[in-house]
Amino acid sequence: MSQADNDIKTRILLSARKLFAKQGFEGTTVRQICEDAGANVALVSYHFGGKEKVFEAIFQHFFSGNMISELEDQLSDPVVGLRTIIEETVNFSCVYDKELSFIIQQEMTMNSSRKAIVNKYLNPVWTKVKELLQKGKDQGIFHFDSLSYTLLMVMGVALAHKREYNYDAIIGESDMNPLEIADQTVAFIFKGLGVQMS
Repeated sequence: MSQADNDIKTRILLSARKLFAKQGFEGTTVRQICEDAGANVALVSYHFGGKEKVFEAIFQHFFSGNMISELEDQLSDPVVGLRTIIEETVNFSCVYDKELSFIIQQEMTMNSSRKAIVNKYLNPVWTKVKELLQKGKDQGIFHFDSLSYTLLMVMGVALAHKREYNYDAIIGESDMNPLEIADQTVAFIFKGLGVQMS
């Protein structure tokens, strides 16, 4: 594939990610994506095979959880591994890729037909968290009763910042710094697991 083909594919993916985040998958047309990308409408079919395939290609191209296999050494230690995944999860949605994070949230909330695509990418990350929690408990590092409840709570805390805008009336003027959310989240989770942080 030529550099020009790669460039246009990337432009289409960037435009689709932006528009899906802003307007939703159903509210975005192939024509809008191509107009934004400066591409011929036929190129979506040629390069991807349609809008649904563009949706999955966005995850293949941009989802940071795809690197989990590359971090295997780092993820073997329960404390280091859990810290790494939580930090990456929070930073992904707060700093690195708010658009893709918003797409994930939309699709999961709507329980859309694309939820299976989203879960294909999310499940390996949360499965690794589950493994790390169990390994940490087996080693006497993490302290909890139910693995299922603990996993749900870790997931909830790791994703809680994404719902801040729903609670403006309660939270009021937010003092949250996106660059500190990951550290605060890790500290909160580890306290809940009975781990003394240094």
